[in-house]
Amino acid sequence: MRVVFLTGIWPPDVGGPATHGPDFAAFLRDRGHEVRVVTMGDSEPTERPVPVSSIARGRPFVIRYPQLAAAGFRLARHADVVYATATYAAAAAAASSARRPLVAKLVSDPAYERAWRYGLFNGTLEEFQRERSPLLGALKRLRTASLARARRIVVPSRYLADIAAGWSLDGSRIEVLVNPAPAPSDVVPDALDPLTFVFVGRLTTQKGLPVALEALREVSDAQLVLVGDGPERDRLRQLAGSLGVTRRVSFAGALPRDGVLRRLAGARAALLPSLWENLPHAAVEALSVGTPVVATTVGGVPEVVHDGVNGLLVPPGDAAALAAAMRRVVEDDALRDRLAAGAKPSVEAIGREPTYTRLEQILLQAAG
Repeated sequence: MRVVFLTGIWPPDVGGPATHGPDFAAFLRDRGHEVRVVTMGDSEPTERPVPVSSIARGRPFVIRYPQLAAAGFRLARHADVVYATATYAAAAAAASSARRPLVAKLVSDPAYERAWRYGLFNGTLEEFQRERSPLLGALKRLRTASLARARRIVVPSRYLADIAAGWSLDGSRIEVLVNPAPAPSDVVPDALDPLTFVFVGRLTTQKGLPVALEALREVSDAQLVLVGDGPERDRLRQLAGSLGVTRRVSFAGALPRDGVLRRLAGARAALLPSLWENLPHAAVEALSVGTPVVATTVGGVPEVVHDGVNGLLVPPGDAAALAAAMRRVVEDDALRDRLAAGAKPSVEAIGREPTYTRLEQILLQAAG
């Protein structure tokens, strides 16, 4: 099978889609398939398990997006299927022009992400679905038209699948396939302070990190390591200073996946204070190395993080509740040990091999 893979994010970018891209491309390659990737980036791709073409993200949107679609079309003419994890409109245009089937991995509501990014809406994802303004309606129609071109739509959480089912899409084309847990049997934990919490992800508004810093101020013995990079980095440094927690916050920057797993394995707990989410890779990765997760009850997070079993859940945006949960993990060794014991078993059923094998089958079926 010949696959054209369109994505908007790729290493050295960080985040779940950046983790999924090279990992799944390598899986397909090892299964004997031919894969070509088209992505966007601020610098040259750092991982190339297969040929990767990159469009400069610094170019104006009206230039780079058509370039992305054109590059996808050129490759799609000689492919069997187009697979997209973002850039759905470009992927739909490329697949349609080349008369090739499209499979989309939906990781968020792209209309909501754009509306938030451009300051058009600042409510919750659920509230956005009910919003009827003409401008937001246009974003929603573009999203739905692009995804309607897909023969199959893969969604990592039941939460997002239920939302997508309300977009006038064919529900029979939507399948929930949870992000796979790595197999970290040989991970050696980093030597961190024993009361260290680790966050992994892009440093963006979505991740709710100002709330985490406010909570950290109330948990005097705790440390926080932020693994990742993003547009909120400088603002978070300033906020850490104003809150008086600078010495207890470490900005580790972007790390390769093995480095991420080592940091998570050495943590007291993973910290995921997101304001909204689908189902973050970081939650699954932390559990796979036996580290409990303190997270917010947003999106599909409660589908993998079970309160009192493998982690603790709190409402989003509530610094006091987050601080209370962090304090419980810091002060109660028996609780922390019980949560850690429940971590690995909770993700054993969503390993890399069965998850990617099912995704491979979906692509093969679409290719026909």
